[in-house]
Amino acid sequence: MRDSCGKKGFFGKDLPCPYDGPPMEPDDEARLMLVDICGPEFAEGPTCCTKDQVEALRDNFNQVEGLISACPACRNNFRSFFCTFTCSPEQASFVNVTSTQTTRTGQIAVKSVDFHVSEKYGEGFYNSCKDVQVGTTNGYAMELIGGGAKDYHGFFKYMGDEKPIGSPFQINFPSTTPTGLTPLNITPRGCADNDLRSRCTCIDCPSICPTLPAVPPPNAAPTCQVGALSCLSFFLILAYALAVLGFLVGYLVSSTIKKRRERTYERVALSEDTSSPRIHTRGLVGQGSLAQYLDEDSLGTQSESRHLGRGASLLDPIDTAQPRQYPLNTFLRHAFYKLGLFAASNPFLMFSVVFTVMAILNIGWKKFEIETDPVRLWVAPSSESKQRKEFFDANFGPFYRTEQIFVTAAPAAADQTTSLSLGADGESVLSWDRLKYWFKVEEDIRALRSPRGYDLSDVCFKPAGPQGACVVQSVTAWFGNDLDNYDEDTWAEHLDECARSPVECLPDFQQPLGPHYVLGGVPETEDGRKLFVNAEALVITYVVSDSLDSALQARAMEWEQTLRTYLVDLSSRAPNEAGLHVAFSTGVSLEEEINKSTNTDVKIVVLSYLAMFFYVSLTLGAGSAVREEEGVFSSLAQWARNFPGLFKRSSVAVSELSVDTRTVPRFFPRLPRNLFIGSKFMLGLFGIALVILSVSSSVGFFSWIGVKVTLIIAEVIPFLVLAVGVDNVFILVHELDRQNFLHGPNAAVPVSNGGFTTPMSPTHSHRSPYDSSLTDDLDAASMPQYLSAEERVARTLAKMGPSILLSTITETVAFSLGALVPMPAVRNFALYAAGSVLLNAILQVTVFVSALCLDLKRLEAGRVDCFPCIRLQSRIALLEGSASGSGLGRIGRFIRRHYAPFLLKPVVKGIVMIIFTGAFIASVISMQHIELGLDQRLALPSESYLVDYFDNLDAYLDVGPPVYFVSRSIDVTQRPGQQALCGRFTTCQDFSVANVLEAERKRPKASFISEPSASWIDDFFLWLDPNKEECCRVRKSDPSIFCTDRDSPRLCRPCYKDKTPAWNITMEGLPEDEEFMRYVKQWLVSPTTEECPLAGKASFGTALSISQDGTDVVASHFRTFHAPLKSQADFVNAFASAHRVADDISQRTGADVFPYSMFYVFFDQYAHIVAITQEVLGLGLASVLVVTALLLGSWRTGSIVTGVVGLTVITVMGVMPLWGISLNAISLVNLVISLGIAVEFCAHIARAFMSAGTGLPVEHPAGQKERDERMWTALVDVGPSVLSGITFTKLIGMSVLALTRSKLLEIYYFRMWVTLIISGALHGLVLLPVVLSIAGGSGFPQQEADEEWMSRAIRNDYEYAPFLADDESVASD
Repeated sequence: MRDSCGKKGFFGKDLPCPYDGPPMEPDDEARLMLVDICGPEFAEGPTCCTKDQVEALRDNFNQVEGLISACPACRNNFRSFFCTFTCSPEQASFVNVTSTQTTRTGQIAVKSVDFHVSEKYGEGFYNSCKDVQVGTTNGYAMELIGGGAKDYHGFFKYMGDEKPIGSPFQINFPSTTPTGLTPLNITPRGCADNDLRSRCTCIDCPSICPTLPAVPPPNAAPTCQVGALSCLSFFLILAYALAVLGFLVGYLVSSTIKKRRERTYERVALSEDTSSPRIHTRGLVGQGSLAQYLDEDSLGTQSESRHLGRGASLLDPIDTAQPRQYPLNTFLRHAFYKLGLFAASNPFLMFSVVFTVMAILNIGWKKFEIETDPVRLWVAPSSESKQRKEFFDANFGPFYRTEQIFVTAAPAAADQTTSLSLGADGESVLSWDRLKYWFKVEEDIRALRSPRGYDLSDVCFKPAGPQGACVVQSVTAWFGNDLDNYDEDTWAEHLDECARSPVECLPDFQQPLGPHYVLGGVPETEDGRKLFVNAEALVITYVVSDSLDSALQARAMEWEQTLRTYLVDLSSRAPNEAGLHVAFSTGVSLEEEINKSTNTDVKIVVLSYLAMFFYVSLTLGAGSAVREEEGVFSSLAQWARNFPGLFKRSSVAVSELSVDTRTVPRFFPRLPRNLFIGSKFMLGLFGIALVILSVSSSVGFFSWIGVKVTLIIAEVIPFLVLAVGVDNVFILVHELDRQNFLHGPNAAVPVSNGGFTTPMSPTHSHRSPYDSSLTDDLDAASMPQYLSAEERVARTLAKMGPSILLSTITETVAFSLGALVPMPAVRNFALYAAGSVLLNAILQVTVFVSALCLDLKRLEAGRVDCFPCIRLQSRIALLEGSASGSGLGRIGRFIRRHYAPFLLKPVVKGIVMIIFTGAFIASVISMQHIELGLDQRLALPSESYLVDYFDNLDAYLDVGPPVYFVSRSIDVTQRPGQQALCGRFTTCQDFSVANVLEAERKRPKASFISEPSASWIDDFFLWLDPNKEECCRVRKSDPSIFCTDRDSPRLCRPCYKDKTPAWNITMEGLPEDEEFMRYVKQWLVSPTTEECPLAGKASFGTALSISQDGTDVVASHFRTFHAPLKSQADFVNAFASAHRVADDISQRTGADVFPYSMFYVFFDQYAHIVAITQEVLGLGLASVLVVTALLLGSWRTGSIVTGVVGLTVITVMGVMPLWGISLNAISLVNLVISLGIAVEFCAHIARAFMSAGTGLPVEHPAGQKERDERMWTALVDVGPSVLSGITFTKLIGMSVLALTRSKLLEIYYFRMWVTLIISGALHGLVLLPVVLSIAGGSGFPQQEADEEWMSRAIRNDYEYAPFLADDESVASD
């Protein structure tokens, strides 16, 4: 071949002429040009090309120069390949013309040739170019010059195929060479060769890259493992197994020794004096039952007390065991007694004062605001990610707003019920009719106008400037947004060609559009070939500019809302019109959908509250101490039996004898009086109203000081305060019922000196039973049995107030510590929770106490609950008698007679310890598998269109989010700073920013980086290369003036032409200081064109932030892409990996480098949430320890309570991974709640345990029995309140919440709270009693009121069988 024979048509390139003559010597001008372009190999000798052909070579080489010039080996191989093909004098030995054609001028030209190349040369050429990167596209040169070829055959085929942009004739590369021809077999250059004309940099030649230290993937399994278990799990299981084995062996040994001792001492025991008082001592808690261990002096007192009756020894503590006193306890009881007496005596004054204060707090509602901005909600103001986002936005502009659409084949009608999110499984979305339909849709979108007249062109991102094209990533761009030139037979072939070679089908914004951006679910054949035409989804992305200017941002949001409206309508009609399923998201969608009120599933939440409200209101009156009556069902049964008597004639006159009115027939049943009077429905509603008031006042107060409300607060705080507050309400009401049983009008009056004591008048002056002036030897039996309502209420608060104070302080402090968390959602929740709990407790010990007294007076006056104006007269009972029963409800009687004795058996204690230790071990093992994250779909309403979008996003998007590595605090105008950033020059640092990013890209499992990085500084220096004549140009007449694309080439020359030293890859002579800034400013405004793809305007226009005076680069970024992120774990790990990479670069280069991606600001919490969780829970447990130890008066008991609370929280955390609950801000809030409510389960029982003591030292021989008796008393005392108050109340509420359709409520509220309630109840009512009975601290006895109750209980034969000598004395209820 030689010379040119014209063009095939009006357009295109010249075709070579077939020629079989000898090579010829070129003229001098052609020789110089040939040597300049093809190298010194052609400095002498004849050639097979003319000057015109050499000029064509130059023009073609200039088109690819910007793509491959960074790697000398690839560049020189490329030039050598085509120079040899065109001009080699040996051309005929490896090139064979196979067909010819007639050109437009009538000449015979080449139509196709066979070019024979050896395999060695072909592989060497391909290998030198396959890794060369193109920073502007975050891709590879092979995608542009070789169609993304995977081997040299594909590379050569792409270059040889006839196409408008490429070869004007067909070049074939046969795999076999016929006889007479010799394949081209010159030695190719290698990118790793030491020759300066061959060696490439690390970015383009991986084989010469320095090796980074190995790092494990962020989600790697533990390095220490024993089989499938981590070492920690293995050793915990081993230790537990050994401990259980040791316990069983110890139990067997001790049982054997005990039996032997019993046989040894059997005869001695039989010979003992059976009348010894030490053998027959008996009693319940403390004093008398322990006399056998005291000095002989106590025996006389004990024998003297025998005639007083069973348990009388409890009333003479000084003669048996001197009780310890705790001044703080005494002070608190005294203070609460006074407070209770004042509140009960002056209820309306208390109402006025307290409600006035609450009203003042509620004034803060005027400043009420709800925080809905996700960034301000979940990201701390001091967060590094937030500060970096603000820095990025200020210096480079905010990240683009994306409008993304997924189009799939609509499921068949029969399948729509089972496939609501994704398209028809496996069906191709592409067809000629569907393609035409979608072209029409995109035409409609381009024509959309917002209410103020904005269209896509007004808001879209235009990399080439205001007059440029919008960035729209869609398969329609491959067709030039026009199907007129295609038909049903040609569209598929064109689409396949564009997908395989995006550079052949550039969109109007002139950036290659890879198939992974616009097609999803592309199937592959067995040999790995992708079938793009059979793709399951179209992915369409509109890139909209964002701005810090609120007016510009509002413009974009207005257009997005218009687009959203259009797409909502399209998604409803597309299935019928074209069989297409449309899923989409706009820039305004996420915040709008999250803030929808349907997110909270209001009906279910309200139903849950109502269920708890009615349970509380109906349950409070169950234990009222009133005279026994028939129940509702027995009354109805009696009425049914009597009803036929209405129709019978009675022969006995009513006046003749007394008649039991219960047997008299009536038209309407006579219901029990207690049903109307004993109910506490109004009191329950009042308690619930106080919960609502406390939450409202807390919101008012914190709104007044500027703390915004969040959705978490609105959903969780009422549940929390109800859980805590209701428990206190039950405790107060149950204690008042017991006081009424002891001192109410129906209490039995004891005989004293042969007569009855006179009941205390309600007008009698009140004297606190807790005054120190009372004599210590006062027998409780001599106390007056009847007390006024005010006195009983005051005693109730005196006994339970310190317990409420303990739980309130502990919970308030624990919640307040949550304010240490910088995350606003958690901090604000902690403040609101602490304030609500504190205010609710204050309301309960003030106005609720007043309400208790008023309700008690209503009850004793016989007034109907809810209708106090109606008064029912007392019914005359046939049998006089005192109110029987212990004052305990069914739950209390079950605990006293069955549960507590069973739980406190030694064997049961051991089993309990084994079970709960096993649960602890299992929880610790399970906790290791807790995942981080919060799936956005859970926060959305179940019917939201975004759920569909996220499902499609996971299924079909094959590209990850972009990530920017921002460098600052580095002087890029100086050579050291430039070398710390660059990667394509020989003097760049081995571990520069560009080189490290490239090395990290090669291990995507550890770095989550999948694409080459766009290095602005490398492209900038390559732009200066004088060989790229269409890039940096200056006026010949005045080099200080830059040429524009409008200037004639005759007037301009390359910027660095004739520079000394010349431009070179060693960076010597490249610009610095002011010269650097002069060139870089021009580079940033130079349009990126096909002739000069290295210009910076389109690709790097926003990649640099230049100082206001224009003398320095403040910051710059390197753009790359994450691997596709499909799960929350992927996002968390990608965040962690990017920060590891940035920290490594900073350490190596001395520059301040940080990563930024649009999702980082939301995932910043997961970099610290584990530490925050440990900090908050650790400080919470420390506060529990301090407060409980101080208020209980025992560090031993305080430590036990803290440990049980900690175990409760650990159990909740252990269940989290089993139930699909991740660790995030919401679950962290619930863990803080777990801490507070676990205290509620434990505090009352612990204080009751400490208040039932005798002061006996822990190590005393009778200490174990004494602790068992105290724990039995504590369980009977407050166990029913804890069980019915918090456990049943919350279980009822949570059971209703199980009906919710909101996944967020189901997973993070229903599942976590059910786990918390069950775990808290088991630990508080099973484990804590066992541990306290084994190792609890010495107690402090309560005073007269408690002694009276215990004495009265004993006199009524309510004894704890296991602790008494004669089991037969236990009477039934």
